[in-house]
Amino acid sequence: MRLTLAAACCALASLAFPVYAPVNPAMAQSASSDANSRNSGFRGYLNQVGRKAVREGVSQRTVERVLAGLTYNPRVITLDQSQPGGRPNSAIPPFAPYQRRHITAQRIANGKKAYRRLVGKLVDVERETGVPGHIIMSIYGKETNYGSFTGNFDIPRSLATLAYEGRRRALFEAELIAVLKIIDNGVPQSALKGSWAGAMGKPQFLPSVYLRLAKDGNGDGYADIWNSEFDAVSSIANYFVNAGWRRGEPWGIAVRVPSTLNRQAIRNRTVAARCPRVHERHSQWKTMAEWRALGVAPATARRLDNKTLATLLEPDGPGRTAYLLTGNYRVILDYNCSNFYGLAVGLLADEIQS
Repeated sequence: MRLTLAAACCALASLAFPVYAPVNPAMAQSASSDANSRNSGFRGYLNQVGRKAVREGVSQRTVERVLAGLTYNPRVITLDQSQPGGRPNSAIPPFAPYQRRHITAQRIANGKKAYRRLVGKLVDVERETGVPGHIIMSIYGKETNYGSFTGNFDIPRSLATLAYEGRRRALFEAELIAVLKIIDNGVPQSALKGSWAGAMGKPQFLPSVYLRLAKDGNGDGYADIWNSEFDAVSSIANYFVNAGWRRGEPWGIAVRVPSTLNRQAIRNRTVAARCPRVHERHSQWKTMAEWRALGVAPATARRLDNKTLATLLEPDGPGRTAYLLTGNYRVILDYNCSNFYGLAVGLLADEIQS
């Protein structure tokens, strides 16, 4: 019989005599010494960051007020260290199980409902930017389940902890300074809640992205990605425009690939500067007309223009559903560089649109 931790605790509490765990004085003293050393190092590191922030234009008042109240958060480090390492030689799992988990009937229904709720704004944004509303809603659904869960970690504290830990100091220190700039610009520190890794609000922007690309979508003078869906929608669209979204071009289509296709002949021979392992799974780029000549045919009613350039991805291997992906798929990857993420966003968007 297996006891849960809660059941085990209740069982111990019901005993008629107290249960004491022996304490090793040496271990307790060592743990206390380690904590004191860490806290001293953490404070010293924050002083260094504060000086850098001031040199980058943050007021001394904001630096002192924010950094003085920050404490080390061991929970954040535990979560960071538990993330998959993405080992270069590890096997890539099939996409189909991921697809079933992430593109559910409930998520599609919620996406359609959110689209109807925001349709007026989405139409205006698409007219202005060229980014379709169903793509924006799909990102919104993937990132925060249409705003229902945006994270409750204190962003400055999380970023300070991750930067001090040092494994990716350059990244997280820059984001910590960016969040100081956000506060210095007038955003209340109390509003800065999000994921343990520093992503904030309904679109899950890192602080540096917020500074560059967050948009005021409702005209109140404040890009409030935490509370305003109009601001979140406008900000996601602005992100895509900045990443190179092409007006009127689909993200891709599902296709059938003939067994006779010579995959070695179309193998991608270039190395991407960013996320090479993601992009190395893609084929060479060819026009849709060239793919048709090779026997690659659409598997659904969705089509690509004959002149549209696309790359082939077979996420579940030969003989299964494959996809021809356009430059706009690469824009989705800019938001999160994962083929599973990119495909899920595109397929969920198609379902929301249907």
